[in-house]
Amino acid sequence: MNYKDGKWAKEILDSQLPNGSWGYFHTLTKITSKHPIATEQALRRLEILGFTIYDKPIQKAIKYLQNCLIGKEDIPDRKEKQLDWFKFRDLMISTWIKRFVPDDKRANDLSKKWAEIINGSFKNNEFNQNQFNLLFYRVLNYDVKKKTIRLMTFYPISLVTNNLSKEVETIFFNHIMNYNQGITYFGYGNKPIRILPQHFESSETVAYIRLIELLTDYKSNECIEQLLFVKDWIEANRINSNEWDMGKLSNDGIYFPLSDSWKLKENRIKDCSYKINKLLEYFK
Repeated sequence: MNYKDGKWAKEILDSQLPNGSWGYFHTLTKITSKHPIATEQALRRLEILGFTIYDKPIQKAIKYLQNCLIGKEDIPDRKEKQLDWFKFRDLMISTWIKRFVPDDKRANDLSKKWAEIINGSFKNNEFNQNQFNLLFYRVLNYDVKKKTIRLMTFYPISLVTNNLSKEVETIFFNHIMNYNQGITYFGYGNKPIRILPQHFESSETVAYIRLIELLTDYKSNECIEQLLFVKDWIEANRINSNEWDMGKLSNDGIYFPLSDSWKLKENRIKDCSYKINKLLEYFK
C-alpha cells in the first residue's frame, strides 16, 4: 500500500525547510504555524508513511543531520542544562540517521560506544547501574557534572541494534522486556512491556504497537520468542480473517491516520490492518 502520495505526507513535505530540517529538532513547545512540526516528529511520521533513504526529502533531512554531527549545522533547540547537551544531541541525531542509513559511519561510531557501555553493564545477567554510570562517563567522555542519559529510552535502544554481542543482546532484550518503569518516548505509561493494553480499540494500543515495532529491530530467535505473546494477543483481536480495528481513538496524528480520511470506518480498518500485518511479518 502506498501512503507516500497522500495529503499527510504532502503537508509535511511542503513545510520542509531549504536546509532539510523542519526547524526545531524535538522541541514541540515552540511549534508555530510557520513551523508546524519538529524535525524528529516529521521523520517519525514520514517513516511510518513509508518513506526511506531512497526518497529525496529523507536524503535532504539526513544530510542536514549529518552536517549537525560534524558541526556544519546545528539544531536550534534550547540547550538542556541538566545534560551534557552536545552528547545528548549527538545521540538523538545519530539514532535517526541510523534508522534511515544503518551503515552511516559516524552514527555507527556512537552506536558502538553505547554498545560498549551496555556490553559492560550486565554482570551475571543483571543490569548494574554503578557499572553503567562508570562506563557511561568514561566511554562517552561525558561531563561528570551532568546527569547520565537514561538507558531505557527510544534513542539507545534503537541506536545499538546490530552492535551488541549476541549474548548481551539477549540479556539486554530481556532487561527491556521486564523493566517495570516503562520505556519513555512512546506514551505507554510506567509499566512493563509484558503488560498488554487493557482494550485493543484504544490509543493505548497504538502506543504499545509503536513500542513493539521498535523491538522488532532485534531479530535473534531468542528475542522473537520473547515477543510471541504479542503475536497471540494480536491474533486474538482479529475482526475477521485478516483485519483489525484499533478504534477512533487510535488517531494520534503520528502513527495514524495513513489514509487521507477516516470518515469512512473502512479506511480506519484498512490502515490498522496494514500496520498489524506488517508487524506480523516479524514472526514469520
